[in-house]
Amino acid sequence: MKRSSGIRLCATVAVSALSLALITGCSDGGSDKAESNTENAAQGSEKNTGKAHTAAELKKLILAKSDLVGYEVAPVDKSVPATKSAVTVDKQQCQALGWAMAAQAPGDATSATNETATEAKKASASPSKSGDDLSDKEFEDAFNAALDHPVTMIGLSSYEGDGAEKAFKSVSDAVKSCSGGFALTVGKDSTKYTGVVAEKASNSGDESVAFGAISVMEDSGGQKGTVHTEVVRHGSTLVTYYTVNFGALMANKAYTVPSAVIDAQSAKLK
Repeated sequence: MKRSSGIRLCATVAVSALSLALITGCSDGGSDKAESNTENAAQGSEKNTGKAHTAAELKKLILAKSDLVGYEVAPVDKSVPATKSAVTVDKQQCQALGWAMAAQAPGDATSATNETATEAKKASASPSKSGDDLSDKEFEDAFNAALDHPVTMIGLSSYEGDGAEKAFKSVSDAVKSCSGGFALTVGKDSTKYTGVVAEKASNSGDESVAFGAISVMEDSGGQKGTVHTEVVRHGSTLVTYYTVNFGALMANKAYTVPSAVIDAQSAKLK
């Protein structure tokens, strides 16, 4: 049976679930009300200055498999660049957003590390028909269900002095100044985002800001999709969370950065 071009595209997406260049292959629902937690930031710069963690220390502070039940924790996909220089944008004021979305350190970090947390897919009943016997609608529903789980890239970066504050501010400022969208290039692959919207942050750490990046889904007749990012400052350390849920995107269902991931990572930084 010949599948629709949209389904075939999303099947390609599934081969490399973390490829930033393929996130426009599916779409998402709406976004939450804007909110950024900066309450603690007003308590003075002295509290927020600090000493950076070493690379070895960050490796111990980033989530381990034993810290998060129901998730697989592993190194980032090969599609994620090893260096920040491979991540560029067409608008300089949006660079911090591009770095956060690629699990790279916003600003000039002393040390950084990253990984991926993927929610384990719950077992489901096997379809009563073979793939060739399914209608396009049945195939699409089954395919969406198989991919309906969030994949989150986590980046930890640490800074000397007030570097973490400055890096966090660069992200917060960019959410506002990049509302009209920007183009993100990761390696040889580019994605055009038509808009950036502020979303409700988790209020974890000393400061937190969240945003959705909207792009037009390829081969979809103009349908749009949103991927979600949150950045949290814990003293001299920033955590970036970039989440995509391909099943939810294709089914046009809303999703967010998983609170379980943020809570588990925050607990290790207290």
